Amino acid sequence: MATTASFTMIGVAGRRLRVGQWHVQPAAQSKTARAAPRPLVILSGIGMNMEMLEPIASRLPDRRIISFDMPGIGQSPDPIFPYTIPHMALTLAALLDRLRIDSVDLLGISWGGAVVQQFAFQHRARTGKLVLAATSAGGTMIPGNASMLSQMLDPMEYSVEKALRRNLAMFYNGGGADRVSLNAATAPSPLGWSCQLAAYAGWSSAPFLPLLSMPVMVMGDEDDQLIPPANLHFLHNAIPGSKLELSEGGGHLFMLARPDAFIKKLTGFLDA
Repeated sequence: MATTASFTMIGVAGRRLRVGQWHVQPAAQSKTARAAPRPLVILSGIGMNMEMLEPIASRLPDRRIISFDMPGIGQSPDPIFPYTIPHMALTLAALLDRLRIDSVDLLGISWGGAVVQQFAFQHRARTGKLVLAATSAGGTMIPGNASMLSQMLDPMEYSVEKALRRNLAMFYNGGGADRVSLNAATAPSPLGWSCQLAAYAGWSSAPFLPLLSMPVMVMGDEDDQLIPPANLHFLHNAIPGSKLELSEGGGHLFMLARPDAFIKKLTGFLDA
């Protein structure tokens, strides 16, 4: 699937990041007098470049979509120093300042769910609604398939194109009845992959989850072999007033395996 995004390199928070935007002038803004909805920031899973978000972003023409490749992922340069999840949340805030955007809705997928949880805590006044998909609270997570998790520890298995596609087929399709297209995937650098793993390993949102007061929807799949459903129930029970949506047969990347069903639930929550 060809991407409909526009990409640019932006210097922010002491590093250069490749930033992608879809629908900068949303369709709803041109068709009606109704004010355009808040922009939606989407941050994706470990090692995932922005092009893999196309099945989601292209189905949201009425909403401005913003994302960026993490350091060493996609076409963002390698990090000079290791980074933390709180640092990337601050980086997102600085990027929104550069784009002159005051508040956003947030969708965090897998690893990206950590950054949006942290952003929602650090920048509650800038957070509209929060969607957590196939993610966990970090260090307190209930581990998934042991063979998958052990294979993630070797960055060379994900930084070589041939090995990348073989491993992503297992890693992201794991548990799903429908296949996810990996044609848009590009290999991260070993350093980029390692820094993402290290940032996640030392982070947990458990202490601040009860303090999240914005509308939150937790989404996942019963057959996810990487983030078992128990993690989603933990998030749901810890976040006051949150909504829980579980599907079956989609696996870890259920939102890409069955994008139409995912978008229906997503827009229903964001537009409510």
